[in-house]
Amino acid sequence: MRDVVITGLGLVSSAGEGLEAHLTALAGGAPNTDAATFEPFPVHPAVPLEWDRQIPKKSDQRQMEPWQKLGCYAAGLALDSAGVKEDAALKGRMQLIVSAGGGERDYAVDGQILTGLRQADNPGVFLNERLMGDLRPTLFLAQLSNLLAGNISIVHGVTGASRTFMGEESSGVDAIRIARERIASGQDDIFLVGGSYNAERPDVLLIYEMGGFLWKKPYAPVWERSADGGGMILGSGGCFLVLESREHAAARGVKPLAAITGVASERSRRQPGSVEGALHGLSRQLGAKPDVVLSGATGIKGITDEERAALKDIAPGAGVHATGDLVGHTMEAQAPIGVALAAGLIARGGPSEALVTSIGHWRGEGAIRLTKA
Repeated sequence: MRDVVITGLGLVSSAGEGLEAHLTALAGGAPNTDAATFEPFPVHPAVPLEWDRQIPKKSDQRQMEPWQKLGCYAAGLALDSAGVKEDAALKGRMQLIVSAGGGERDYAVDGQILTGLRQADNPGVFLNERLMGDLRPTLFLAQLSNLLAGNISIVHGVTGASRTFMGEESSGVDAIRIARERIASGQDDIFLVGGSYNAERPDVLLIYEMGGFLWKKPYAPVWERSADGGGMILGSGGCFLVLESREHAAARGVKPLAAITGVASERSRRQPGSVEGALHGLSRQLGAKPDVVLSGATGIKGITDEERAALKDIAPGAGVHATGDLVGHTMEAQAPIGVALAAGLIARGGPSEALVTSIGHWRGEGAIRLTKA
């Protein structure tokens, strides 16, 4: 089995743009939150970005929804970081795995249809006519999950095989897991992998509030929310990683940031104690003895308490950072963001080994072990 290393990363969120901004924010300071726009639900909004820097064509920008722009921008940063942005031949064989949600709604069209339905003589006929007439093909396609991968291919020229995984937090874990395993086994040499999420959307806030998952009070750190009922604060952001074999990186003359020595995922039944048990099992599977933990804990009561209890056994004495305090809960991008932060800390010469956790708000558990490259 070949070693798998991280040679580039791109990161945008409420904490800023790039690795340095995020490591600075991780070291301290108040998180960037917006408590007014979607009151009573606080969110972590993405910082304003100069889209032209990574998505030069205005026509490309116009046809992308915000989550796609965030992902495409982060992917460009990762390619820059890995030193492959101008290597068309390498990008032509680079594999791409994206963890993605279900796209975004056109609120104006939705509102017009719902208003018209109330007065329609035949609501069924009215609905079909409006859907056929108002949802032009480009608008409909913008809702497809694999459009982010398509836009990355178009904008950045990454034209190797492409895969899109859905499944909220678990998709981010498995995107990294599959990329790592394919490189380790010798099936492929280099991957661009990651995801993005737009939390500044009334529809997703409504969906998660109906499930009872959201925090509706002034900002509080992840580990403190459980004592007051629990809940997650969603965050907008994107993160992509360039993974490659150690030999491939050496041949390019590139110094890795860190090595990914293992990725494990689980899907427990979510009975009391199952999350704690799953994390213990994942840790044993990876042989983890971390100096630092980047936790993707949500702040939701029960599962957050179980993760905290498990980490006391798995990583006694290790520093534990909740990425939700830094960037909010970014769903499909949560695991990639944790890996990026862990790789940055290792590259700085801090910890020798890091553990990234991802406990899904509803289902799915994952753990990723990183070591010095």
